Amino acid sequence: MSNKIGRNEPCWCGSGKKYKSCHRDFDDKISFIEAEGHIVPGHKIIKTPQQIEKIKESCKINVAVLDYIEQNIHEGMTTAEINKIVYEMTTDMGGIPAPLNYEGYPYSVCTSLNNQVCHGFPSDKVVLKSGDIVNVDCSSILNGYFSDSSRMFCIGEVSPEKKKLVDVTRECVYLGLEQVKPWGFLGDMAEAVHTHVLNNGYSVVREIGGHGVGLEFHEDPWVGYTFKRGEEMLMVPGMIFTIEPMVNMGKPDIFTDKKNNWEVYTKDGLPSAQWEIMVLVTEDGHEVLSW
Repeated sequence: MSNKIGRNEPCWCGSGKKYKSCHRDFDDKISFIEAEGHIVPGHKIIKTPQQIEKIKESCKINVAVLDYIEQNIHEGMTTAEINKIVYEMTTDMGGIPAPLNYEGYPYSVCTSLNNQVCHGFPSDKVVLKSGDIVNVDCSSILNGYFSDSSRMFCIGEVSPEKKKLVDVTRECVYLGLEQVKPWGFLGDMAEAVHTHVLNNGYSVVREIGGHGVGLEFHEDPWVGYTFKRGEEMLMVPGMIFTIEPMVNMGKPDIFTDKKNNWEVYTKDGLPSAQWEIMVLVTEDGHEVLSW
């Protein structure tokens, strides 16, 4: 990090204070850690208090939509119905579904069943059956600010094996969350996630991970789950990113449907699960913004 702001100039964070009495010591600490050879965030990654408040407003939509899905999802429902609910609720609350037309994605939500890892297309031909597990990945835009989270749902009578996969994946997210604190590293979180994955005989997808979010749908840093403690980017107050490991019952290998270049599946055909939360690094720990 290169500090080019004069001591008496306004701070980059928009507080209106002089740099020397606002973020100068903060930037110096980051620069010291960078000099030790670590990856550190630039100012663009660190959200200001004003931005954080606006991002939180977007998160309220995302949480409300997923709460409604959780209360109403049922056997016999089509994934197209889920897409319709997400679009109507989001727009009724003044927002825009972030996936809709994002890089050509044609729907308002991703619905990924069983051996689908992510980016599943909603369809009136996909009817939820007893025994299915499904991830509903919802992302919202409100006044230009983004939120993103997903939940797993078990439909009807789910096998103990699938239920365990869903539960363990959620445990992985919150074990990782325990490691989110200022002046730690993303690798601290990743190691906690990966250890729990391996201890339960599962594997974690390597190619797709979490990401920064808030001012854009996908921002730096990229968040993987196969790193070790002390590796990857330094976490500092004001960073916002997702924790969303995709955990496979079998091997970690995946492939993308060549017909649409979106839907991702496990290569061995075994189930996959994913929970996603959106996390703010605070001065003394973390705050979950969307879940």
